[in-house]
Amino acid sequence: MIYAVARILEVVTQPGNLLVAVLTLGVLLYAAGLRRAGGSLVVVVTAFMIVATVLPVGAWIAGPLERRFPEPALPQKIDGIILLGGAVNIAATKAHGKAAINETAGRLTDTLALARRYPDAPVVISGGDPAIVPTGLNEAEITRSLFGTLGLDPRRVELEDKSRNTYENAVYSKQLVNPKPGQVWVLITSAMDMPRAVGCFRHVGWDVLPYPADYHVIPGTRWSLSVVGTLAQLDWALHEWEGLVAYRLMGRIDSVFPAPG
Repeated sequence: MIYAVARILEVVTQPGNLLVAVLTLGVLLYAAGLRRAGGSLVVVVTAFMIVATVLPVGAWIAGPLERRFPEPALPQKIDGIILLGGAVNIAATKAHGKAAINETAGRLTDTLALARRYPDAPVVISGGDPAIVPTGLNEAEITRSLFGTLGLDPRRVELEDKSRNTYENAVYSKQLVNPKPGQVWVLITSAMDMPRAVGCFRHVGWDVLPYPADYHVIPGTRWSLSVVGTLAQLDWALHEWEGLVAYRLMGRIDSVFPAPG
């Protein structure tokens, strides 16, 4: 029940959905005769759309997240690689019968590159089905199949296919791997997701080596000129900031903004 409520709130609080809701309310108020109140809401939405079209608001909010964990210097030997799910589209995969990837596919290519660099390291793919109503497929299985077609030996791959969120990624991955003290496990996820992911792994007692992938913020960006791009970036960044606060309140991470070291 808590998970379902959280998923619904994610949809409701998306910037694009909020803007449509406020705009609709403004039009309804205007039509009902409350012209000043309705017109004010329409003006507010219009002004925000203009600002978001010109200024890189999304990049400003997402930048601190992506910069929090810089790419590390990798050791000569590692004990394994952990890839967090989120880069495949389960519904599209089921509909078309082949793996469908999304805009976070950079974490997949980085995982394959590290798997080639460390041929003896096992690869753990962590990701179940995040849908409220299960579809019968999960992210880990789809990703393993995709990696197989791209040349990664399936015998190197272990699946953690129960997790539905980042905290469960940490809990169930640790149960699967049972890491020993002193081992070096590289954690791969999108740079924007890394602070919350590292916080979760630390909270369950697993000090992983963060390897951020899939960058989207261009440093020094001054102009946007794309309201769609800004809203998409803003949505993702706000989701992460909200997640950091929520996870801290729920005791799933030990600080609001986990840092390196």
